[in-house]
Amino acid sequence: MFRRLGRIFFDTHGTAELSLARWHVLRRQVPVMYALLVSNTVILAITHYGVAPDLLSVFIPAALTLLCLGRIHLWWRIDPEEVNVLRARRDIRNMVLIGPPIALVFAFWSLSLYPYGDPTQQAHVAFYMGIVTITCMLCLLSVRKAAVAIGACVMVPFTVYFFMSGHPTFIAMAGSMIIVVVALTYVLFGNYADFAALVASRREISDKQKQTQLLLEENHKLAWLDSLTGIPNRRSFQRELAKELELAHSEGRSIAVARINLDRFKAVNEIFGQITGDRVLYEVAQRLSISRPFASFLARLDSDNFALVLTHIQGPRDLDRIGRSLCQIIAEPIDLQLGRVHVTASIGFAASSAEDTPEVLYDHADYAGWLAKRDRRGDSMVFSSVDARDLRHIRRMEQLLLTADLDKEIYVVLQPQFDMIAGRTTGFEVLARWRSPVLGEVSPGDFIPMAERIGQVGRITQVVLRQAIALGVNLPRGVRLSVNLSAHDIGSPAAIAAIKAQFDGLDHAPAIDFEITETAIMRDLDQAREALSDLLALGSRIALDDFGTGHSSLTHVQRLPLHRIKIDRSFVADVTSDQTSRAIVKTMVDLCRNLGMSCVFEGIETDAQLEALVGLGGTVMQGYLFGRPMAPDLALASLANSTPEALPAAARRFGVAS
Repeated sequence: MFRRLGRIFFDTHGTAELSLARWHVLRRQVPVMYALLVSNTVILAITHYGVAPDLLSVFIPAALTLLCLGRIHLWWRIDPEEVNVLRARRDIRNMVLIGPPIALVFAFWSLSLYPYGDPTQQAHVAFYMGIVTITCMLCLLSVRKAAVAIGACVMVPFTVYFFMSGHPTFIAMAGSMIIVVVALTYVLFGNYADFAALVASRREISDKQKQTQLLLEENHKLAWLDSLTGIPNRRSFQRELAKELELAHSEGRSIAVARINLDRFKAVNEIFGQITGDRVLYEVAQRLSISRPFASFLARLDSDNFALVLTHIQGPRDLDRIGRSLCQIIAEPIDLQLGRVHVTASIGFAASSAEDTPEVLYDHADYAGWLAKRDRRGDSMVFSSVDARDLRHIRRMEQLLLTADLDKEIYVVLQPQFDMIAGRTTGFEVLARWRSPVLGEVSPGDFIPMAERIGQVGRITQVVLRQAIALGVNLPRGVRLSVNLSAHDIGSPAAIAAIKAQFDGLDHAPAIDFEITETAIMRDLDQAREALSDLLALGSRIALDDFGTGHSSLTHVQRLPLHRIKIDRSFVADVTSDQTSRAIVKTMVDLCRNLGMSCVFEGIETDAQLEALVGLGGTVMQGYLFGRPMAPDLALASLANSTPEALPAAARRFGVAS
């Protein structure tokens, strides 16, 4: 007890929360304490009025009453909202300093009344000192220093004075006073510890609540906001679109959706790296946030795709104006540490009708964005009634393709590849065709991109490869077949494993080559290199298709195990009239020769083109001039019945048939 008593006057203020809690308790209880002092003092003074001198029964009690009332007023006028930790600790310290002197004044005043009056009045003095001491200590429960000091300041003179009186009753009262004060001090210690623990517990609960709130806010961000750009994500977009569309239907008005897709963004990641790509996405999001119409909702859907919900539109012209404005803002250069980056955006708009659902409305905007990217890259398009008709046809085609028996409906045709030096056909490109029982013949320009979009191109590849392997068994020596692989095939280890499985168990592996595009390998160059290594192990060769139309062709030529490069038809078309095209073709031919690769020119349709290409060093040709895509039996027959007279005139002039 005495060790704990000694530590009372050396304890710290505790935590900020504890100091504030102690102050608030004081503000409630100190006025009560002074009010009890005033009332008991006035009562004691009245009982001794006329018995004790006026100084003791009137003037000193009046002064003490004014002192207590002043202290009450001082505490009442403090605004709790303005009290900080420093102010709370200062007021507590002042209470510790002021309380004991005031207690001594009250103790000596009450003892000075003891000689006056009869035994009853003397007992009243003892009772006054005891009850005031207990009251003050209880009211100062939250400030141990002040409570113990006041108790000591009253108990010591009280005990000494009454022990010296020699009266047995008052001596007993002094002993009782000591016992009560000691017991009260012990209780005070326990209650203060409980009080401090309660404050600490409240603080812990508050901290946990704050942590929970932070977790809730973080979960909200993860659930509804895009972590990279800070704008709403796809989930938020879907919720907002459904809400606004329902409101528009109820009010009989229309809203619009814009789908924004960045052009050439993959090239940014390929050239500058993903970190720079993320900064570009962030910058684009900020530009869209600032420049979007006021009554709109912006979200990032995924990767380089953004979307807008426009709640107040005036018509197609308004959407065209908004589209041009946003495209211009996005197309402005982005200055980064690694250099200046240029990106554009293709935007598709769709306005809602009375029967549209959120899914249908977004589908319309998505289709318009796809058209903009295909036909007007870097610009915007608004979904029209013509587009609605075309989209219905496309969705019907997609459904039929998803449910098609591809082994029966997909067939192949072969287009010859003619070697000018050997004077014969040395290979065929295997091309897929779709004959639907419902639609009839469907153009590969329609169903191949569709199959890639809906994830069915892998199935088509397997069917085409299966038919190519069956044909390859009957081909003469020296004639090879080339099969096109999609980005899905190259990027999927499972798809490559399925391709390898088709070669398992064959006694004689057919001469199958694979053609890939730069688009197929740009997604993941390391995965593409691994996939091509697996294909090379089958005895196949690799050709890079559409060379010269990608973003980093020379990088791919250098890093991939290629045997052949196919020059895109866009260079062949102008080779007879454009000097720049001729120079590019010559450079490509020299590049292939220096790298030890063969070079195939696509899309040759005239003798003039053939003559120009041969003059520039070209050897392997493919195009309508040498043969259109034909059925496999006709292709095999053309090999058996080939004669010099069947060759193009330019080929005969070069003497390749001799």
